[in-house]
Amino acid sequence: MKRTLAALLAIIMMVALFAACSSGGNSNSGNGGSTSNGGSSTGGGSSDPITINLWSFTNEIPNMTEKFLELNPNLNVKFNTTVIATTDGAYQPALDQALAAGGSEAPDIYAAEAAFVLKYTQGDASGFAANYADLGLTDDKVKAAGIAQYTVDIGTKDGQLRALGYQATGGAFIYRRSIAKDVFGTDDPETVKNEIGPGWDKFFAAADKLRAKGYAIISGDGDLWHAIENSSDKGWIVDGKLYIDPKREQFLDYAKLLKDKDYHNDTRDWEEGWFADMNGSGPKPVFGFFGPAWLINYTMKEHVKDTYGDWAITEPPTGFFWGGTWLLANKEVVKDEKKKEIVAKFIEWVTLDTSETGLQYLWANGLMVDGEQGTKDSVASSVVMEKSNGEVELLGGQNMFDIFVPANANATGKNLTQYDESINLIWRDQVREYSAGNKSREQTIADFKQAVKDQLDIDSH
Repeated sequence: MKRTLAALLAIIMMVALFAACSSGGNSNSGNGGSTSNGGSSTGGGSSDPITINLWSFTNEIPNMTEKFLELNPNLNVKFNTTVIATTDGAYQPALDQALAAGGSEAPDIYAAEAAFVLKYTQGDASGFAANYADLGLTDDKVKAAGIAQYTVDIGTKDGQLRALGYQATGGAFIYRRSIAKDVFGTDDPETVKNEIGPGWDKFFAAADKLRAKGYAIISGDGDLWHAIENSSDKGWIVDGKLYIDPKREQFLDYAKLLKDKDYHNDTRDWEEGWFADMNGSGPKPVFGFFGPAWLINYTMKEHVKDTYGDWAITEPPTGFFWGGTWLLANKEVVKDEKKKEIVAKFIEWVTLDTSETGLQYLWANGLMVDGEQGTKDSVASSVVMEKSNGEVELLGGQNMFDIFVPANANATGKNLTQYDESINLIWRDQVREYSAGNKSREQTIADFKQAVKDQLDIDSH
């Protein structure tokens, strides 16, 4: 019995020893990536992965991390993603609290959209952001990628870049080919460009021609607002007080003209009537919409069943942009070499890498979805767009990059404030009251100023 137990014990010890050796062998072979990197902690292996906390308001950037890890299989990293929708203003307070709390749960990378990005790049919460230069993402890399200047301006404070977008959202005028042929005799973008602009006088002259044949030039006043808002010389806040740029104030007159002259279908953007007009099923056929590439490829794409392929784009009466998402890094990551290396690598891959495996090229060419053609988009890098295929079936095969590269260059990023989201809501409501004839122009402006004071405690000039 003792001999049997001794034999069993010897066998167990041999098995345990063999298992330990086997485990050691796997560990060494699995560490090949980090060994070739001089023992870099970012390589693969059995050590705990580096955790990067990523905050966003959609799944768009979290989905990018999957592609990034697929392209960098030797990186021993895990992205811990937090997605909170901007609905009901939920994202910003949660992000602010997480940034202020700090610690291991704090965001290492976080996203901000155009409506509130200045708060994080130049405004109240800008103190949390790392300078891109401290991550090794220098100005020469930005220039080499041909990044649209307006996105750089928005992401810069005191000469230091701290955020970049991966999209470029310079705007075009998106119009129905069949209506252009009926009213202007051709659907050629050059001809249409000269019919609707430059300048708003030509735009409203075109509206007259369209109305005479039973067409609306746009769906609602919101379509015009985005072009006017983001082409103004100054933003809502100047020297700490509310300022109404003359171009924005003129929107009052344009909105009333659109309604009084029956130039639109009087819809509100993002509501059913607006979507119906994209499909040609509104009260009057609508000639066009103002917007960037994302409006075409994500929004219109879902609503143009009966008008698919009957669209084209041309230069708008004035340069503008609409929307976009910027990436920021927490300045605390600069103190942690392991995190800093990963964060810098990811942000560079998303925003500055112009190779055919960089996010910019994959995004522009609709290659983020493996095995099939996904959605193409206008990206921040003009270098990438100039070597990409921007042909879109919804636009009848037109190469949208021919229009969006100059559109991105013509946009300005110097008229944003951190209060735009709130002030725009107040302004748009007041403008609708005026265009409906419910109050005078003077009363509208007075009520707007008072509402901004009441809601945001901002005085007027």
